[in-house]
Amino acid sequence: MFELKVTSHFSAAHQLKMVAKKCENLHGHNWKVEVDITGEKLNHAGVLIDFGEIKMHISKIMEKLDHKFLNDLECFHDGNPSSENIAKYISEELQAAINDSSVQVSRVTAWESDDACASYIT
Repeated sequence: MFELKVTSHFSAAHQLKMVAKKCENLHGHNWKVEVDITGEKLNHAGVLIDFGEIKMHISKIMEKLDHKFLNDLECFHDGNPSSENIAKYISEELQAAINDSSVQVSRVTAWESDDACASYIT
């Protein structure tokens, strides 16, 4: 099994409902996002998938989130824009963008601060 990791960042605001009172206030984070990609076989070039392709897809996803009020985005209308749901959203969007069924998004971790993160594992 081969595994790649790519990191990215975005800044956004959100307002969580039905959690600790402090987090129910409008606030923002500078998220760090880690994406793990796995696969069994390397392609003809000897790589699982080109890092540039993964970074391009992640960049497009980050553009949808960066400097936004996440509660207003359609992708979070059915739930809180929590770090858990952000990680899941990024995972699903990235997997849909990758045009290779042998390459899987295995984990996405959304760090909302230096000491707090949530991961979505497929």
